[in-house]
Amino acid sequence: MNRPVIHRVTHEIKRRRLDVLRVVDITPRMRRITLGGPQLAGFISLGSDDHVKLLFPRDAAEQAALESPTFNIKGDGPQPAMRDYTPRRHDAQRGELDIDFVLHGDGPASTWAEQATPGQHLYIGGPRGSLIVPDIFDSYLLIGDETALPAIGRRLEELPAGRTVLAVIEIADAAEQQLLHSAANVKVIWVVRGQDDLVQTVQNLRMPEGSLYCFVATETKVSRQLRRVLLDTHRVNEEYLKAVGYWRADGSEEE
Repeated sequence: MNRPVIHRVTHEIKRRRLDVLRVVDITPRMRRITLGGPQLAGFISLGSDDHVKLLFPRDAAEQAALESPTFNIKGDGPQPAMRDYTPRRHDAQRGELDIDFVLHGDGPASTWAEQATPGQHLYIGGPRGSLIVPDIFDSYLLIGDETALPAIGRRLEELPAGRTVLAVIEIADAAEQQLLHSAANVKVIWVVRGQDDLVQTVQNLRMPEGSLYCFVATETKVSRQLRRVLLDTHRVNEEYLKAVGYWRADGSEEE
């Protein structure tokens, strides 16, 4: 029998109009919005760090284009603002999809999330595909900031007992610490931005033992720095390292 390997699967891309069912503040700056509705049927998200595109019309023309049955994300004509977000939880039986938003005061996603109330709706597209990381590792190193917390939290919930996890998470202040659930043996290091340095913290880590999978997601340049630290200082296996930029400090669109 072949040993399971990390692999990617693709999904049919479908635009969905979903209803806001619930709005809950997880922390002062993290808001969880639960979406649902008939068009959620058939939604697939197999990877803990999948991404869906959230579509935010900014004027009547973009709203009309989005509601058109011929709307194409890459087509001509008015295009709404689009942002990538991780499906924090998908419950097919209950017909619910959770999306966690960082409330940072600007941008189309945060602006929408700050005023969202049950009964409103949101268009989403995707996910385009899923990276499947099979349970073949002894340990996991999960590094990120608030934008990575949905992916980190989902990964922790999916891991079984008998695994060791070290999570290093950068947050704005102590009030942003979340209660993270997992059957695995988890240690979380909370790094407060402006008081501690994320890169230096990772530089000084003692790596978990056994076969290791590493996930890094933060600001683009910081993710690149962390990738080099893991490869050059800690000598992790590059084949089992995923380091991505979720946003850019210069304000341009995320990767």
